[in-house]
Amino acid sequence: MAELNWYVVRAVSGQERKVKNYLENEIVRQKLDEYIPQVLIPSEKVFEMRNGKKRVRERNFFPGYVLIFADLNYGEVNHTITSIPGVLGFLGDAEGKLPNKKPIPLRLSEINRILGRVDEVDDKEEKLDTPFIVGETIKVMDGPFNGFTGIVEEVFEERKKLNVMVKIFGRNTPVELNYMQVEKVQ
Repeated sequence: MAELNWYVVRAVSGQERKVKNYLENEIVRQKLDEYIPQVLIPSEKVFEMRNGKKRVRERNFFPGYVLIFADLNYGEVNHTITSIPGVLGFLGDAEGKLPNKKPIPLRLSEINRILGRVDEVDDKEEKLDTPFIVGETIKVMDGPFNGFTGIVEEVFEERKKLNVMVKIFGRNTPVELNYMQVEKVQ
């Protein structure tokens, strides 16, 4: 029976996906799926408004790190992981300076917190990457006030709405808009 634990692998920042793909291909090629059943990049979906369009992208919780559920006591598992292009080594192995030192697995409380956050994000709707702040200038991209600019007066994070002061016919008029109707002015 495999002695599986969660470990953190340091990867070149920005290449976490590539590391994960290489590792998954190598696991299949060497038939190590019993000893490395899961490779995870903790991430969340965020959306942002660009040119009036909603763009969804994934953002890593921990850039430069990949989580691996593995049994490092079995054969060449440790070597297989560390020989993947883009892998800098394990977190907690004295930065690779001690050849016989085993990497330290994550504590159960740590991995539960990380995995709980990933599950929580999956259950929730997407969240806005760039929340608005009071006093900020925005441009209305949708609705009857399309094309107008205004100043954010209030932000209702839980409802994803803003109170915006828009100048209409030379008079300031308060308008309530949702996040999807506006875009930040750079």
